[in-house]
Amino acid sequence: MGKKMGRPTDNPKPYKLAVKCDEECKTILDDYCLQENVSKMEAARRGIKKLKDDLKK
Repeated sequence: MGKKMGRPTDNPKPYKLAVKCDEECKTILDDYCLQENVSKMEAARRGIKKLKDDLKK
């Protein structure tokens, strides 16, 4: 049996991330996801991308 095939994509996401958070962070995340109609992982990706500007060059 070969490798399982999914839908083709230009932006594969092979990395998994597990995060523990407190009640405040969970509430903020849940509220954001409802407001923007996105998944928790999409919200996390958006948050991570916002950190890019804070990186020291």
